[in-house]
Amino acid sequence: MISQFVLGAGSDGQPVGQPLRLANRHGLIAGATGTGKTVTLQRLIETFSDAGVAVFAADVKGDLCGLGAAGAPQGKVAERIASMAWLQHRPQAYPLCLWDVHGQSGHPLRTTLSEMGPLLLGALLELTDSQQAALYAAFKVADREGLLLLDLKDLKALLGHLKDNPQVLGEDSALFTNTSAQALLRRLASLEQQGAEALFGEPALQLEDLLHPDRDGRGRVHLLDASRLVHEAPKVYATFLLWLLAELFEQLPERGDADKPVLALFFDEAHLLFQGTPKALQERLEQVVRLIRSKGVGVYFVTQSPSDLPDDVLAQLGLRIQHGLRAFTAKEQKALRAVADGFRPNPAFDSLSVLTELGIGEALVGTLEEKGTPAMVQRVAIAPPQSRIGPMNESERAALVRQSPLAGRYDKPVDRESAYELL
Repeated sequence: MISQFVLGAGSDGQPVGQPLRLANRHGLIAGATGTGKTVTLQRLIETFSDAGVAVFAADVKGDLCGLGAAGAPQGKVAERIASMAWLQHRPQAYPLCLWDVHGQSGHPLRTTLSEMGPLLLGALLELTDSQQAALYAAFKVADREGLLLLDLKDLKALLGHLKDNPQVLGEDSALFTNTSAQALLRRLASLEQQGAEALFGEPALQLEDLLHPDRDGRGRVHLLDASRLVHEAPKVYATFLLWLLAELFEQLPERGDADKPVLALFFDEAHLLFQGTPKALQERLEQVVRLIRSKGVGVYFVTQSPSDLPDDVLAQLGLRIQHGLRAFTAKEQKALRAVADGFRPNPAFDSLSVLTELGIGEALVGTLEEKGTPAMVQRVAIAPPQSRIGPMNESERAALVRQSPLAGRYDKPVDRESAYELL
């Protein structure tokens, strides 16, 4: 059984890693563009899969789908593999399941409005306090009257119904005005223009489908193709990830201390989770990150700089992988010092100096020791992944979707009786 995941070789050539049982203490992969974050992410995903840990990751650039094909090391990659005598490197494909909100590059990924709830939906729609109160009132009526809110047309039908029949609101009628109803409908129309209607509907994602291993006992890797979503509708991308995190926290049982997590989540472009997020939602997110450890879930944030994350979240991250950073302005130099100070010092080198010297595929790595305390920072050459570095082509992706164990389960939308039909 794998008890430790190894990231690469330290300055002495020996492996650097962390006990697998501490992988639910979360982590960070950071660094400037072009420093090797994606390959490091790929390596880390592979180590979890090999250990039987399921993975859900967002693929923002479209490169991570190379996990579904065996690697063919050559050039500098082959040289690095050869330099790590202890590394058991076997080119192989990993059990990959592709998802896409738009249903073009993977299985359609959906949830329902009822499952998302008014707090997250309000953040997605960027509502004012009065508009948020009106949305809560609408959801309250839907719950009381047994009106299912599955997709956007259900909510639009409900809002129109309440606008024409305010008496249905009862004691909440003062919260729901014509002005707020019109504002909500405008926000929903804007959301539709971003293509977000594809996210809402059925069949909705069943979380247990993310946790099943493959036939060999490896953790299945679920990859969300976010290359289009993150550019066209970044708020939709961030809100879906927040929903996923909250749902896992609500549905998974307590596990306490275990030999490994049940699931590792990787959130690329992590700054989007916190950018413009209402205070109440950010506080909820920070709480969930803190408490979800006991459910056996490790959360790994991928971003350019640690300063992209709130301090309360940074303080909860056990594994820190910091690729090279550039510092030209006084503000950037101050941020660089803060990054260096976040590691436990190593007398062998100066972290601040090394941060600007790191080559591609090198990183400063702060792991956790057996007792859960921070180990001294190490300068690490990241071990190359065993899968392909770079994307699969369209025909390879299509074949993967056809052969998926979830083929046919989510691919066709279902439109059952809900608020739209009843109203």
